[in-house]
Amino acid sequence: MRTRFVNLRIPAGGDEVQEVEMVVDDGRFEEILPAGSETAAGGELWVNLRGALVLPGAIDGHVHFDDPGFTHREDFASGTAAAAAGGVTCVVDMPCTSLPPVTDTEALASKVRAIQTKAHVDFMLWGGVSGNAMADDGWRDHLVDLVESGVAAIKVYCLSGMESFTGLDYGRIRQVLAAAEELGIPVGVHAEDPTIVRELGGEIRRRGGNGPADYAASRPTLAEVAAVRELIEASRETGGRVHIVHLSSGAALDLVTKARHDGVSITAETCPHFLHFTMDDLIRQGSLLKTAPVVKSSEDRERLWRGVANREISFVTTDHAPGQWPEEKSTGSIWTDYGGVPGVETLLPYLYSEGVSAGRITLEQLVKLTAAHPARFFGVDHRKGAILEGYDADFVVFDETTRWKVAGSDLHNLNRYTPFEGHEFTGRVRATYLRGQAVFERKSDGRELFAPAGCGRWIQRGME
Repeated sequence: MRTRFVNLRIPAGGDEVQEVEMVVDDGRFEEILPAGSETAAGGELWVNLRGALVLPGAIDGHVHFDDPGFTHREDFASGTAAAAAGGVTCVVDMPCTSLPPVTDTEALASKVRAIQTKAHVDFMLWGGVSGNAMADDGWRDHLVDLVESGVAAIKVYCLSGMESFTGLDYGRIRQVLAAAEELGIPVGVHAEDPTIVRELGGEIRRRGGNGPADYAASRPTLAEVAAVRELIEASRETGGRVHIVHLSSGAALDLVTKARHDGVSITAETCPHFLHFTMDDLIRQGSLLKTAPVVKSSEDRERLWRGVANREISFVTTDHAPGQWPEEKSTGSIWTDYGGVPGVETLLPYLYSEGVSAGRITLEQLVKLTAAHPARFFGVDHRKGAILEGYDADFVVFDETTRWKVAGSDLHNLNRYTPFEGHEFTGRVRATYLRGQAVFERKSDGRELFAPAGCGRWIQRGME
């Protein structure tokens, strides 16, 4: 049914807002009109949003929903439910933490079959090239097939801890970049130098180091910087588009920014845990905050925030990757404890609270970081990432003054822990709409309502 949403405000540049009415028909915005444009219209359903701020649905471009294969950690039903509760209307799932890994179209089809009936929000899928995949002489053909099938981007690792998706040396990454450049698709890279990390880790473990600071010492800023330097040169030589995933250090960001100014095709994302936590928090929280890369210093944290505000960082993702709680986070050794934290549900509230409300970024910048820029990167900016006529009617009803405390037990992903436990945020999702239909609602009495699983669709890169 044609639906008119009234009594709402949308971002209008800077921190300004505009009162509008949104007319949705057949899942897309048909008209965005000044408030009061219509007093009556036959055949329309009217929805009064009670003066709420309405934002474009967020796109989390980096999640690990582990389905199929590792569903004791997360599955697509729980992961996309958490996304809906956090105002994320499209997730982009990584190729490496499912079985089989998405390195060919057979694995891609298997994954789509396993997850599409579970999705509460739309999803895109990264394809990947691993060391395992490059052992097959036909890896280039598999890459072509993946791109033609609509994967969102291609993922590789300089350093991987997964036997089913091994890392690549810099020479093989150059081969992938050259092939991807011909296909017009970016390559996301986990940028930590394997030689540095392995040598330091081996030395620390031989002398008995087994604490959070020891783990962090094995993955220093130097490792990220060394990898980023190599990737800049690889992009310069091949013309391939490099995207540094989960950038964690100010020094690496400086390199990315300079290279881009020099004409190198390189971009970067960061995550809320790098914008908020430091080494002191890792030592205090232990494995609960264990990630790869690790959180760094307060100086790195502030440099990353400047990068977010100055558009040096293209967008913010979560690297949502929970382990089985508490078993995989308490194995008795920092080296075997699972590395990863959940985050998809807190992405938008965190960036509003600690970004917009704290004066670090404007409302306009929030929209670009969470919607417009990831939509462009993944090739869907003609239909997602904005409240514009003709676009998918994906939007978030947001109560910007609500203050609330984060509790892992209240989240909706499968393993409910969070490094943000007990933190107070300003701003909370009241409802999330996908193609004009509510997929999540938080009622004033505390009840939470979800649309049935299967509402979400597979969105392919460049599809109409």
